[in-house]
This record gives sequence, C-alpha cells and structure tokens, in this order.
Amino acid sequence: MLKFVLEAKEKKARAGYFETAHGVVQTPIFMPVGTQGTVKAVNQDVLVKDVKAQIILGNTYHLYLRPGTQILEEAGGLHRFMNWTKPILTDSGGFQVFSLSELRKLKKEGVEFRSHLDGSKHFFTPEKVISIERSIGSDIMMVLDECTPFPCEYEYAKKSKELTSAWAILNKEAFVASNPLYGHEQFLFGIIQGSVYKDLREASAAHLQKLDFDGYAIGGLAVGEPVETMYELVDFTTELMPEDKPRYLMGVGRPENILEGIERGVDMFDCVMPTRNARNAYLFTWNGVLSMRNNKYKNDFTPVDQTCSCSTCTNYTRAYLRHLFIAKEILALELASIHNLHFYLELVTEARKNILTGTFSEWKEQILPKISQQKTIMEN
Repeated sequence: MLKFVLEAKEKKARAGYFETAHGVVQTPIFMPVGTQGTVKAVNQDVLVKDVKAQIILGNTYHLYLRPGTQILEEAGGLHRFMNWTKPILTDSGGFQVFSLSELRKLKKEGVEFRSHLDGSKHFFTPEKVISIERSIGSDIMMVLDECTPFPCEYEYAKKSKELTSAWAILNKEAFVASNPLYGHEQFLFGIIQGSVYKDLREASAAHLQKLDFDGYAIGGLAVGEPVETMYELVDFTTELMPEDKPRYLMGVGRPENILEGIERGVDMFDCVMPTRNARNAYLFTWNGVLSMRNNKYKNDFTPVDQTCSCSTCTNYTRAYLRHLFIAKEILALELASIHNLHFYLELVTEARKNILTGTFSEWKEQILPKISQQKTIMEN
C-alpha cells in the first residue's frame, strides 16, 4: 500500500507526501507530462536540476504503440530507457482512446481502437493495460476508464460510469494477480467518473473505495465544461475521497485552476499546458501571461520574470527569446519550456509552504489576480 502522510491542512487545502521506490513526492505537486518518454523540449537533467520536477507522467497508449512493450522490457523499463531516476505515473491511455472518437469501439470487455500512427487495429482490456503498465514499470499506474465528453446525456454518463466501475474490478484483480517486472513496487489508482452528474460521481467514488486503491483520481473534467462547473464538481468529489490517500485531478490545467483545485483538497495535477504554451511563445509569470513574439519585447533586455530563478530567466532576456521565436530557432522551445515548467513547480511549492504555515488562503487571494492576468496582446 502506498504510504501517504498528511502533514497539514488549511480548510480543505492539504500538504503531505507519499513514498515510492524512486523517491518521495511532496504534495501538492504538478507532474510534467512526458507522454512518449520525454517531456517535450526539456532533457532529464534539466527537469531535475532546474525545473525541480519530483515526478513525471507517461502515457500507456503512446508507449504501447512506440517504442512498444518488447523494447521497454529489453531496456529494463521506462526509467532505464529514458534515464529517469525519479517517480513516474502512467495514465492508462483511456483519455487518448476517448479522443480518437470515430476510431474506437467500446465493448464490455474493453475498447477497440485504431492507431493514430498507421491505422492498425488494437484492443485494450483492463488486464492488458495492467500488463503494459507492468512493462513500463511506472511507480503509479492508472486503471483503464472511459472519459465521457461534454456535454453528455445522463443515460450515457451512467452507462459509462458502470463500464468504468466494472473495468476497475478487472484492473484490480489483474494488478493483484501480477508482479512487478523490475524489482520495485508499483501502485494502482482508481479513477472517479460520472460526467457532471453528482449522483454518478458519488456512486463511482463509493464503488472504487470498496476496491481499496492506493490513490484516487478525478477524471472526466476539463473536457469543455464551464470552469465554474469543474470547480463545483471538484469540491463535491474531494468530499467523497479518502483523507489518507492521494487525490489526483487529471489533465488540469491553468495556474489558477491548480490553485483552485488545491483549495478544494486536490494533491496532484498534470497538464500539457506549460510545455504546449511554451512552444507557442506564451510564458507564464507571476504577473500574468506574456507573448514572446510581441514586438514590444524587441528591445526589452530584462528577464521574462525578474522574480524567477530558472536558467532561462537567469541567463537570457525577453529580447533574446523574442528573437529566437521570430527566427524559428529550436532553442526558443527549450528555453520557454524550462521557464513554464519551473513556474508551475514553483507555484505548487509556494502553495505547499503556505499550507504548512496556515497562510494559503491569504496568499492565494493575493497572487490569483496577478497570475490570472492576460498580458498577451496581438502580435506585431
């Protein structure tokens, strides 16, 4: 069983830590997304030393398609394959299969889909997903689930929740019946579904707790619903989750979304936003978002964020980053990604510090208007 220690609470906001074979993770935490065994544009040494990443996320669907389980097993697992010594969490691939839309068919036994790479046909069962995640060797494995779209009719959401619940049983049975391949303990998280319907989320949470997972995730949000609805459902769902196990809000989100999630009792977050926005020249700062292609930075020789200690802000200027983006130099993607990831990790680190000192609510109210500020203007 995953050891999770709750160190402090301020109302619902929580600070704690959990232990894995590859290290301790302090919460609340943001997990950079390394879908295919890499966090885009950032190498592993920089992730540790500069970004201060404690845990990253990989994706079962993508790693299954390439490089494939045979290569991963020959390499000794994803940690050795990508030279990463800290913890890894793997999503089951349920969201990626969901996003294939017309290329998938849901069945009681699992989901049939066609690869986005070559159109080849594949079939994921709960048991197969556990087997793939054993081959990957991730520290935390997610169960196979169905992520419902928004909007979603109640009857469809109910059937989907029931399917996810049935798969959860098979996931847990397959997990218990199998063993890790690489000598380190792995843990399994359940995923609460139910779309925007509270009674379905309540039933999903109750069912999963009976199966006694190592942690629990809130799935099926940040798929197009109004942000107020997302916050309401997160607040509602965390009330249904065990106090003594990690709580993970999947695929969320903007800095302000993370702070709102922390306030509502969430411990773990992941999102492609910091790296995706970085590759499009949008940088997060403690005073809002900057567009580094903007002409006003042409002669601006100050750091992206003067309060930031990342290597990008320490060594380079806004003018230089703008030049790199305008010139379409690859270095622009690296420097921007380092900064954005550093900002996200610093954000959750500061949140943790303030929870421990009982000042989170006050701190959040002070910085939320600043980081939410949209400083981007039309490029010249």
